[in-house]
Amino acid sequence: MEPEEIVRTRTVDGVRYGYRVLPQPAPRTEPVVILGGALQGMFGWPQMDHHVGAVADVVTADLPGMGDAEPLPAGPSAELLCSAVTGIIDDLGAPRVNLFGYSYGTSIALRCAQHNPGRVARLILGGVPSHIDDSQRAHWLRAEERLRAGDSEGFATLAAEGLMCLDPERPVHRRKLALRYVRRSFLHALARSPHAADSMSRVLGDPPDFSGGLTGVPALVFAGEHDTVSTPAQQREFAATIEGSAFLTIGQTDHWAVLERPDDVADLVARFFTDRPLGTAPVLASVPHQHRAVLGAAIA
Repeated sequence: MEPEEIVRTRTVDGVRYGYRVLPQPAPRTEPVVILGGALQGMFGWPQMDHHVGAVADVVTADLPGMGDAEPLPAGPSAELLCSAVTGIIDDLGAPRVNLFGYSYGTSIALRCAQHNPGRVARLILGGVPSHIDDSQRAHWLRAEERLRAGDSEGFATLAAEGLMCLDPERPVHRRKLALRYVRRSFLHALARSPHAADSMSRVLGDPPDFSGGLTGVPALVFAGEHDTVSTPAQQREFAATIEGSAFLTIGQTDHWAVLERPDDVADLVARFFTDRPLGTAPVLASVPHQHRAVLGAAIA
């Protein structure tokens, strides 16, 4: 019998938000708190429910400005979002949690680990947007102009393309499917939430901060082999600021490795959070032989 999920509501600085718990009756590790993209809410992680839910409570959230939560107030939002995550950890009653941040969620997860390292048992950061150049900013400004003009279709197309590797010379597993899904997800979020457009504008105007380093928390950073948001080399450089961290590059994926190889990524997350060897992960066998040396960099 599948455990019933629990959805709870909280407030931070007067802003209402919510989170969801899928309980594991016999957990083998601390609860896993998942923080995703700027418009990714609490119901967007079915692969984590399956793999991670087998070993731990799975916790997902509609943080302020995301999903059905209330919009963020004016001004910088990093501290408020970190406080919202801390509120979830407190409400769970867990001394420590495992934190998994992806894309935009990596900066929130990192800040929480920096502020409260004693509350974080282990940390995984994937698709870290640690280095954004001028051409990428120009692309996102064009997307934002479409959004402000009321052209949701144009925005969704530009936004999806800006987050993916479209170079046919660089093989990406399920590229066309992932591109359609990401575009559709943007359109769905814009249609569902009256403040989704404002949330996207705030993300563009309030770039994440990945400075400061981290010590005392076991950490894994992974990147798609063809990530065009920040390259694997740039993400490896960021990973070096986290003391003792492991780094992994997943072959034939781009910024959306969680969509292109969802089960493999979820299995990797479950392995790291239960202290199992990464070297035997199915992801190592699920990509062509020429990419295995790239993946093996995580184990070194």
